[in-house]
Amino acid sequence: MGLKDQQKKLFSEFPPVTTDEWEEKIKADLKGADYQKKLIWRTDEGFDVKPYYRAEDLQGLEYLQSLPEEYCSSRGNKTIDNKWLIRQDIPIRNVEEANRIALDALNQGADALSFCAIGITKHKQMNRLLAGIDLSKTNISFMSSRSYPLTLELLIYEIIHRQSDFYKISGSLNFDPISYLLLHGDFYTTKENNFDEAEYLVNTIEKKQLNLRSITINGHYFREAGSTIVQELAFSLASANEYLYELTIRGISIDTVARHLLFSFGTGSNYFLEIAKLRAARYLWAKIVEKYHPEQQKSSEMFIHSTTTLWNKTIYDPYVNMLRTATEGMAAAIGNADSISVAPFDIAFAEPGEFSARIARNQQLILKEEAYLDKVIDPSAGSYFIENLTHSLVVHSWELFLSIEDKGGFIECIKSGFVQDEIEVSCRKKETDIALRKSILVGTNQHPNLAESMLDKISADSDKTDPETPSKFKKLNLSRVAHSIEKLRLDFEKSVASGRKKPAVYLLTYGDITKRKARANFATGFFGCAGYEVIEPITFKTIEESIKSALESKAEIVVICSSDEEYATIAPTVAQGLKNVNPGIKVIVAGFPKEIIDSLKQTGVDDFIHLGSNLVETLTRVRV
Repeated sequence: MGLKDQQKKLFSEFPPVTTDEWEEKIKADLKGADYQKKLIWRTDEGFDVKPYYRAEDLQGLEYLQSLPEEYCSSRGNKTIDNKWLIRQDIPIRNVEEANRIALDALNQGADALSFCAIGITKHKQMNRLLAGIDLSKTNISFMSSRSYPLTLELLIYEIIHRQSDFYKISGSLNFDPISYLLLHGDFYTTKENNFDEAEYLVNTIEKKQLNLRSITINGHYFREAGSTIVQELAFSLASANEYLYELTIRGISIDTVARHLLFSFGTGSNYFLEIAKLRAARYLWAKIVEKYHPEQQKSSEMFIHSTTTLWNKTIYDPYVNMLRTATEGMAAAIGNADSISVAPFDIAFAEPGEFSARIARNQQLILKEEAYLDKVIDPSAGSYFIENLTHSLVVHSWELFLSIEDKGGFIECIKSGFVQDEIEVSCRKKETDIALRKSILVGTNQHPNLAESMLDKISADSDKTDPETPSKFKKLNLSRVAHSIEKLRLDFEKSVASGRKKPAVYLLTYGDITKRKARANFATGFFGCAGYEVIEPITFKTIEESIKSALESKAEIVVICSSDEEYATIAPTVAQGLKNVNPGIKVIVAGFPKEIIDSLKQTGVDDFIHLGSNLVETLTRVRV
């Protein structure tokens, strides 16, 4: 029997199943449960995601027919492989130390470097910073410069000093006055002067034939302020469009301006959406550039740098950050990023050392050398799910982009506060979801390590903000979503370090064995998130023995763990028995027996913890 005959026989045994048949089976399995509530995922981006997709869901997606490197392709610019640059960001200002770290990074697998250029004002400093680095083989970027024209001039002088070929030098400058306006509330000089500098950078690089991208679109700032992916996409594209407009009206061709832009996106932990985001970005960017009538098709290609976002990184249980950056780096690689920076796992609370930097770098090496993700041009191509996510992001991001243009463009939307306000709404929602534990940060708002102490390990405060200074326009606030919960726990650690007793929670378990165990586990995790010592003794035979044990523990808080049906009799007895001896003790019920809430409060119960409790608000309210 030939291969075709075998296939025919095989597939004849599995007749096609229609979508209607799938839906009927799903509804039968749900047994009357609401399909929309159970199986439809409503994303933060504002669209619904179905529980499954089929080939028919790809109908009408026009860009699916485009191959990599073709016009308006979502599939990237690579036609041979999926190689990307492993970039290590070195924020150290000390020139010699930065150079030492850079050389070690290159020896250990990095092929791109990003330096802090704030203190680089003389050629000698630039020379020492780049000592031993082959500029023709290493992609070099500069961030945080006080004067990017000066940084560029010093780099050019170093290239001349080395007698190197200009066209062999590749990299980028993190010049982005629009982001400066957003973060600081005003341009660092004037809008006119800032775009004069942009014009100077572009023209100088073109004259020297350097392979440098002079302007960076820092989309990751939006994510680190709590934006949605749709907002990050739309705002990044709107910012880039401002540069296209301002520089083309100064007489620079669209083909020249387009190749000078680098997009830096922040990659979060929403794995599939992050892959789809990079695909959507390419398609939308090509549509925008098209309106400027470029002569070269290559002008519509987007150079994407992906950096793991600080937004979801935590101080407590910091090794979980490695899992987060692993999935984030993988999403960026599958999404065909051109260069990737993976942040060290301890970046939220310390100056990263050699160990954490090595782990971060090795994550990318594993993705290349063990997972072979650099061997496949477009790993996610044809996925019904990812292609539909891409389409949804395209539609919603384009809608927001057009809204910005209707309001006068991105700069005008910053001045009016529209951008900041939109992101703030998203940020508040994300913070609330973390506090309600609808979204989980393992080790922070769920499954905390009760024995963990981090106060003595903190050497750098990533949440530190500059003193509030008057600004012309509203500023965008960068933060981490775990900050509020971590602050509660760090405050406890500081209190204990000053000599106070560590606050304790006593779990008074009684009655129904299944309910009391479940609620004791819930209470342990709930109070553990703030750093309380949790005492869970054996279950006593009588209420009186339980009350006596709770008082002898000297715990400041007693949590009653039982069933809703038993709280009506157990809770009043416990509350009164405890408060007759110690009026200052806090009595909390694990659960929410809504019919008797008011009556229990009248008998001495102070509060209730349950699945609907806001972690930050409740722990702040009952704090001792």
